[in-house]
Amino acid sequence: MRESGRVAIVTGASRGIGRAIALELARRGHVVMVNYRSNSEAAETVVAEIEAIGGQALAVQADVSQMADANSLAKTAKDAFGAIHILVNNAGIARDGLLMRMSEADWDAVLSTNLKGAFNCVKAVQRTMLRQRWGRIISIGSVVGLSGNAGQANYAAAKAGLVGFTKAVARELGSRKITANLVAPGFIETDMTAVLDDKVRAAACEQIPLGAMGQPEDVAAAVAFLVSNEAAYITGQVLCVDGGMAM
Repeated sequence: MRESGRVAIVTGASRGIGRAIALELARRGHVVMVNYRSNSEAAETVVAEIEAIGGQALAVQADVSQMADANSLAKTAKDAFGAIHILVNNAGIARDGLLMRMSEADWDAVLSTNLKGAFNCVKAVQRTMLRQRWGRIISIGSVVGLSGNAGQANYAAAKAGLVGFTKAVARELGSRKITANLVAPGFIETDMTAVLDDKVRAAACEQIPLGAMGQPEDVAAAVAFLVSNEAAYITGQVLCVDGGMAM
């Protein structure tokens, strides 16, 4: 299949890692559906950035934790461009706190967006991918899902769940040339890490063999490889983009 011109849905694409993924896929010639939940201005800015480099994009509002919204997102992509080749499950939230103090609402919110959201989106796109006998599904996990982290029981559980989910999807859909892989970032310079004080950042970097936080573009490059023709024989895998942190 010709690599450029594929249709990609990137959830949570209005900022941070999602934005970097959307821009990188656009640079490689893909049409990008820039999904957002609430910040339409930021999403439209990403669309404008893509159009400025000669790409094609469309901003689409959807709360992926809701099945109806995920179905609407997929339908919009199919109606607008006739196909869905790539799904990047990037949308995620954090509600950190020690387990003793974590509310049921905080647990449910994180699991609903970070894990159920991926389920909803794969359900929404899989029929199209099965019919076209080709697809790439990438979920953005976290090294926290592999190692755990104090104060993030909900986030770690959701990201760990994505590992098992990805492997199950890879087994179920592989016969139709649909691959499913997970990219697990470590500490990446985003809005979520920008709030960390210098002491916490220094302590984090001490745990990273490469000695520094990564950039959103590092994650985007890994995603771009996994959706490419060169990665056609890679499925059910976890790729850590973490400077060696999870070794």
